[in-house]
Amino acid sequence: MKQTTSLSHKLARAACAAFLWLTAAAPAHAAGPSRIVSVGGALTEIVYALGGAERLVGVDSTSLMPAEAKALPQVGYMRTLSAEGVLSLRPDLLLASAHAGPPAVLEQLRAAGVQIQTLAEDYSAAGIAAKIGAIAGLLDKAEQGRALAGQVQADFDRLAQWRAQSREQPKVLFLMAVAHGAPLASGRGTAADAVLTLAGAANAAGELQGNKPIGTEAMVAAAPDVILLTDVAANAIGGLEAFYRQPGIAQTPAGRQRKVFVVDTLALLGFGLHSGQAVLELAKRLHDEPAVAADAGAGR
Repeated sequence: MKQTTSLSHKLARAACAAFLWLTAAAPAHAAGPSRIVSVGGALTEIVYALGGAERLVGVDSTSLMPAEAKALPQVGYMRTLSAEGVLSLRPDLLLASAHAGPPAVLEQLRAAGVQIQTLAEDYSAAGIAAKIGAIAGLLDKAEQGRALAGQVQADFDRLAQWRAQSREQPKVLFLMAVAHGAPLASGRGTAADAVLTLAGAANAAGELQGNKPIGTEAMVAAAPDVILLTDVAANAIGGLEAFYRQPGIAQTPAGRQRKVFVVDTLALLGFGLHSGQAVLELAKRLHDEPAVAADAGAGR
């Protein structure tokens, strides 16, 4: 009898370990939270994709997909939350990106009895799968979570196959902002740097760590073949033509060849359900190839 019981315990432990990635974030009660405020566009989209929309009572300003999310009550930008705004929605869970804050507000919410589940920002396919697994655990949607993670991995597999066939490595400068002072370039350890690596490109600002200002001389010396400009930055400066007139741009290969591309900040840097497809589309553009068809992939 003892041997049978011991074997059962071992099998149970093995089963738990196998599904740990999907259930690690689940609360003690099986039903899960019923009033969720989601802070992070990728997280909100995952909740919808897993069929948990009816539990959402509020979202942050980065939650733009699917379109229905924009109709929910807003709690502001993820980095500048207010305790009062979140508490007014009476959530039993704040589902938050690791970028959410400020810390003092999160502490206020915890003190008020709000459960906070913070999900790490790992700029990779594995990081997206971890988000899906955690949210699937919270919503008790393990099977749907596995299927969704499989779709995301398929997108990244297609990206890896394309990258293996590409021989060139264009040098790309990714600018987050340009309107005030020196342009803000994305160096190592940023979402943009991860995107460039996945797209088979070299980061022209690879000497920098994080998002840092880059002077005109340094930008010219970096000699990027392509410059990527966020849509937010392009709008702030008045469009592409205004950007081409900025100091030093005409002295770069990208400026001379007019290879400055505006990119969708959230779609490309959010590392959510459609990131694999978004990076593949960018990669083809960087390498002067036709864009990939958007007829397959995660969440569709």
